[in-house]
Amino acid sequence: MEEDLTTDLVVLQSHLETMLGRVQQNSATLRKFQAFEIRLLKFNALSDIIDHLLEEAKNYFDLDVISLCLIDETGEIAKTLNDSGYSCSSKNGLMLLSSKDSLNSIVAQPYIGVYENGQCAGFFPHIERQPASVAITPLTRRDKSFGTLNLGSYQSDRFVDNMATDFIEHLSSIVSVCLENNLHVEEIRRVSYLDALTGVNNRRFFEQRIGEELKRSQRNAGPLSCQFFDIDFFKAVNDKHGHQGGDLVLSLVAATIKHQLRDNDVFVRYGGEEFVALLSNTDEVKALETAERVRKAIQTLVVAVNDISVSVTVSIGVSIYIPDSASISVDGEIANRLIKAADSALYRAKHNGRNRVENGGIVLDRPVL
Repeated sequence: MEEDLTTDLVVLQSHLETMLGRVQQNSATLRKFQAFEIRLLKFNALSDIIDHLLEEAKNYFDLDVISLCLIDETGEIAKTLNDSGYSCSSKNGLMLLSSKDSLNSIVAQPYIGVYENGQCAGFFPHIERQPASVAITPLTRRDKSFGTLNLGSYQSDRFVDNMATDFIEHLSSIVSVCLENNLHVEEIRRVSYLDALTGVNNRRFFEQRIGEELKRSQRNAGPLSCQFFDIDFFKAVNDKHGHQGGDLVLSLVAATIKHQLRDNDVFVRYGGEEFVALLSNTDEVKALETAERVRKAIQTLVVAVNDISVSVTVSIGVSIYIPDSASISVDGEIANRLIKAADSALYRAKHNGRNRVENGGIVLDRPVL
């Protein structure tokens, strides 16, 4: 009898220790999740949210593979990321889909269980080793589908079809809330940075981005080109054809210049009939070639205003920033010198006959005395 009681006590003690261990483990997991959630909610930029999900979540939750599918039917997510200098095309684990039809029925219902290549491969692109078990969960908020968050583990028993899904559902809900809020903010910000007439970004956007582009130029030790464009004899166009004709010329010139630039180049309407572009990793030779290509494209442009053909030309000034010291911090003084050099070159182009490109030269971290 006494031996049976001792045995029962040992078994009970073992059960209690196991339960205590699980409680402690769950408590630690909860603290990790809360820390992850708090950081996620604090991010203001979409790029930070994506990086947090794709990189840091692995360490928080001991996962081997994470990917994120975002539905981007209008292309605004890609534009937002590109405008901030974030290369979404080279981000491993991120997929931007032009239509939610690109996803299968998993969008409506989560899939949790063994990795099946036919059903799951599309959610884990470009991976070196396929996971053994996965959790593919839809990201939805207010009946709007944002995409899927996809978690993978090399352990076959990490995600099983009969497991409790409270944690995964809560995680997907938090991510959906963050995406919804951020995309709303980005939309407001995007509209505030747009020139309503031409549809390109405005001077406010340029003033924000030039510092970022200069910092990136220093980090990468690559040149940054600044190009000023001014429509020749624009006042005469307004005087002869009215503001309706002038607006049409502005819009078509903006579209033509933008077409000659890369998607990641910063291009804005600076004011009036002036436009500015920042071309990253573009040296003096390439900058002048690009400017000349733009000039020729504008020269061949014929704008029909009230059945009257209007020819348009532009004058262009170019300057190039070349970082000469990694230890020099970027400040407004460098930006001002880069802008002034391009603007002075533009003035020379106007003075020397218009419809031409002038080189404003090299701008260094320390001005040459």
